[in-house]
Amino acid sequence: MNQKNHLSRIPEVMQILKKKYNPREKTTLNRMRKNKTSNSKAFKILIACLLSLRARDESTEKISEQLFKIAETPKAIAKIPTKKLEKIIFSSGHYHKKAQTLKHVSQEILKRFNGKVPSNREQLLSIKGIGPKTANIVLNFAYGICIIPVDVHVHVATNRLGWISTKNAEKSETELNTIIPNKYKYDFNALFVLFGREICQTFSPKCSICPIKQYCPRIGVKRSR
Repeated sequence: MNQKNHLSRIPEVMQILKKKYNPREKTTLNRMRKNKTSNSKAFKILIACLLSLRARDESTEKISEQLFKIAETPKAIAKIPTKKLEKIIFSSGHYHKKAQTLKHVSQEILKRFNGKVPSNREQLLSIKGIGPKTANIVLNFAYGICIIPVDVHVHVATNRLGWISTKNAEKSETELNTIIPNKYKYDFNALFVLFGREICQTFSPKCSICPIKQYCPRIGVKRSR
């Protein structure tokens, strides 16, 4: 089956994943979404995303809540002494680097964007510490822009499905945002993150219990359960 045929299965796959998972109940960043856009919401989503890097979702939620009780604006976080900030976010892992990133990002938003989180991808990426996935999460989750944030779960699963054939997440982002219909982009990342954590794991995916196995050619899968 060629790529065109694999892509024709997108509606069926998305319908199954949406039925199986409720991302707005199961992931921290999705629970932070609200119908009304605000700078406060955008900033909290940005900070929570930066804290989530290489951290478990449960840890991200707990630490984010603790931090926002103390500081929830760029000005407030920029003012926190680095050592104190490190103690607050310690259990998220890589706390030295994350503390530096949180302070730098907050300072840049204050200095360059008048305290408002940009709703422009190029502006977000111009801030050191914000990468493509984080920028897209802010745009999608905070501002409702039709764009897919791509992490390892999205990259791995969509390559296995034969929807794309890419070597890295950056290339996957470009390809997916070209081929995936806009109506699926809003929840795409959340659905595939949940699917990747539970079933389509990077090493030894659980193909025997996969809800979309009839649509998956298992491209690149060398070992499965």
